[in-house]
Amino acid sequence: MKKIVIIGGGLAGLVSAIILSRKGFDVHVVEKRIYPFHRVCGEYISNETTPFLKSLDLFPEEFSPPHISNFLLSATSGKYAKLPLDLGGFGLSRYILDEFLYKKALQAGAAFWLNTDAQNIVFHNREDKFEVTTSRGNIVADVVIGSFGKRSKMDVQLNRSFIQKRSPYVGIKYHIKTDHPANLIALHNFPGGYCGMSNVEDGKTNLCYLTHRDNVKKYKNIRDMEEAVLFTNPLLKSIFTQSDFLFDKPEVINEISFETKSPVEEHILMAGDAAGMITPLCGNGMAMAMHASKIVSELVTRYCTDERFSREQLEQTYTQQWKSNFAARLWAGRQIQNLFGNEWASNVAINLAIHVKPVARIIMRNTHGKVF
Repeated sequence: MKKIVIIGGGLAGLVSAIILSRKGFDVHVVEKRIYPFHRVCGEYISNETTPFLKSLDLFPEEFSPPHISNFLLSATSGKYAKLPLDLGGFGLSRYILDEFLYKKALQAGAAFWLNTDAQNIVFHNREDKFEVTTSRGNIVADVVIGSFGKRSKMDVQLNRSFIQKRSPYVGIKYHIKTDHPANLIALHNFPGGYCGMSNVEDGKTNLCYLTHRDNVKKYKNIRDMEEAVLFTNPLLKSIFTQSDFLFDKPEVINEISFETKSPVEEHILMAGDAAGMITPLCGNGMAMAMHASKIVSELVTRYCTDERFSREQLEQTYTQQWKSNFAARLWAGRQIQNLFGNEWASNVAINLAIHVKPVARIIMRNTHGKVF
């Protein structure tokens, strides 16, 4: 039996673990935390994932996720436009979704190394095996899938090129109780960043924003920064002052990088944000992680069952398929992000959305995928 180690138990790691365990492989997932826990994430899932999830009995219907069909975009001035979403999506917190998938993976037979840090991965050419060093011991594996998120110690250990460049972005997330329509995802601009809002389970709203680190450095604490910067958008000021914040403190992640990454590093197959992160304004990262898990799982299955399909072919095919599905969307997201967080550019974007709706729809299509 082939042994597969997955580093990181996020969406790409969990869905891959479920698929590969159901195929009969010996799957081990190394995750540094214990479920359930919160992540900095927009928590909106495009409906391009729905047929895939339902085919695997992974659609989380039991949590009654709100169905999202409309999009609101506001400029820093508070002026806004509302548009229908072509595919739409649904909302569910990572706290709920990740634990739901974790239990499905356990049922499928995956072994979990929780509260465990991956410290080193070495590929031994002679044996054609990986040796994975963790804080709990070593694992020898035939295949390693890297799904360790946006930024990890493993990126440093692998000396990945993007990790050498400092990123100016900070992500901050809350859950709140507020009067936000269940069918709406909103994107509110402010100087140096933007804030996404959409509902998740139990009538809660996810509020997650991306800001420049200079905004954070300039003020004593996050709340002072929010009042000085985010409140310049009157819609955000109203939301922050009239909502019930459910976290004792926000979830925060620093150094979020949108630099190009390689889908394969040192024979490790990267999936999810470890392979490439789409800008949050596109609202498509969770769908991409699930799609990547489908691609990588199908190719790993072929590699483990077909002796004629070599490791070199596995890596080349995965790289090609990953790029053909995601590279253009990542590029489009980086270009579109330049319109946001700037008063002049965001007002231009709003006016386009109001007066030239076909252009706005083309932009949305270029950052979203097709049903898979």
